[in-house]
Amino acid sequence: MSDIGAVHQRFVPGYTLDTQLEGNDRILYFPHGGVVRERIVSIDDETYRFAYAVIEGSNPSLIHHHASFQVFAKDENESILVWITDFLPKHTEPEMKIRIDRAAQVIKQTIENEVK
Repeated sequence: MSDIGAVHQRFVPGYTLDTQLEGNDRILYFPHGGVVRERIVSIDDETYRFAYAVIEGSNPSLIHHHASFQVFAKDENESILVWITDFLPKHTEPEMKIRIDRAAQVIKQTIENEVK
């Protein structure tokens, strides 16, 4: 859970090109030239939860973006990953939905490829 500097390799390869850590910040580099700086809010290895807030990004319309990932055991051999993301203003929802859906597809495919 706490390998947050390898997002581009272990979580969303191809969706992000590189990840750098600077203190409590994580900087993501995207193929289209976008750069996002996230503030790490919480890493909880006991509950398998990670939370972050975007503090600077390639979408100047956003005034707030906070998200968390948490892993829950489904049974002995399966887990469920829950991604919750909140953002403002509301009118950015169509664009954010496209980005979130695409990232979710990459995450799902990456995890499924890893367990094969």
